[in-house]
Amino acid sequence: MRQPASEGLAAEMRRLAEASRDAARVLGCAETRAKDAALRAAAEAIGRHQAEILAANAEDLAAARAAGQSDAYLDRLALDARRLEEIAGALREVAALPDPVGEVTASWRRPNGLSVRKVRIPLGVVLMVYEARPNVTVDAAALCVKSGNAAILRPGSDALRSSLALAAAFAEGLAAAGLPAASAQVVPTTDREATFELLKLDDLIDLAIPRGGPSLIRAVAERSRVPVVKHYQGVCHLYLDESAPLEQAIALALNGKVQRPAVCNATECLLVHREAAARLLPAVGRALAEAGVELRCCPTSLTILARAGVPAVAAAPDDFGKEFSDKILAVRVVHDLDGALDHIARYGSLHTEAILTRDLASARRFEREVTASAVMVNASTRFNDGGELGLGAEIGISTTKLHAFGPMGLSELTTQKYVVEGDGHVRG
Repeated sequence: MRQPASEGLAAEMRRLAEASRDAARVLGCAETRAKDAALRAAAEAIGRHQAEILAANAEDLAAARAAGQSDAYLDRLALDARRLEEIAGALREVAALPDPVGEVTASWRRPNGLSVRKVRIPLGVVLMVYEARPNVTVDAAALCVKSGNAAILRPGSDALRSSLALAAAFAEGLAAAGLPAASAQVVPTTDREATFELLKLDDLIDLAIPRGGPSLIRAVAERSRVPVVKHYQGVCHLYLDESAPLEQAIALALNGKVQRPAVCNATECLLVHREAAARLLPAVGRALAEAGVELRCCPTSLTILARAGVPAVAAAPDDFGKEFSDKILAVRVVHDLDGALDHIARYGSLHTEAILTRDLASARRFEREVTASAVMVNASTRFNDGGELGLGAEIGISTTKLHAFGPMGLSELTTQKYVVEGDGHVRG
């Protein structure tokens, strides 16, 4: 049985959340130029403190290697000069985006003369719970601050040193712009109970966003009193329709699986129309195999690849619907578009689904019938990303339909209130 957290830890987490609530009141009224200045100054601070950040990350990596973590896990955790520049670039991109706070999304006048407007406002305090992705620390902080929210950042223990170093640089940006230090706080302990104490504080925290593996998301959803938006599994499919061009099929399959196999928008299953399988699979399979991908195949696809001399293995029943997060790809030949739609409906995780086709009717039907946070037509699953879709950095990709679905950028970190103006109106 799980032991209750100490009273000291519970009190510490409440104090942290109370500081966030106070900061959120300031941020909610902060001018856009102050928020943008904080983000730009934070980007400069990351550059100045590169050596300290990379040293902290090296300690995290050494500990993770000693714990026997996989190469894919280490890739998510690792920082280098290029990734730090990308993180700083994301800060500048968010600073350049329009501020959603105060945006009027609709307005009308009632017959009695009342003026009604719907206006975007911050959510308040956002708790991010995530695993070994130190870039999330800065992405989440930036998006929350720009949208007027205070962020409580709870990284996995493997990324704590890196996250604290990045947060220190971000704090310099906040200070330079005169914004509260508690606008973005990293929980400074590896004690797992700290997360569960925070999840009890529905009087102080407005939204929890878990970002990581199924066990993390399940634990947060089951224990939280705070509303939860889930960044759940990325079981993403690429369906090669009967008319799919060969060269594009190879390009999309390689990009989706090989570029960064550990990310949530990587392709995990390749579906191929049976009339195109003999034409497409040998070349696509060979390109994937030469890139180091293990192909786990249905009987039909296994036979086609074996005849072509492409190495592959038989798929286990649970290989379909699995997020491998590695250079492993499930492969299945389906009867037609209906078969692909049925497979995706059964095994998809509402994240990203892609079709490659030259048939407009097939494309439109795929768009209409597939339920996912993003549907790609003739494009890689890897494009379901806030930056790629023009949102700037993202706080995550929600696979929960309420209140956001897909990449969560600035607008998704706001809600709306009604503003009603009258002239002494009373209701009859």
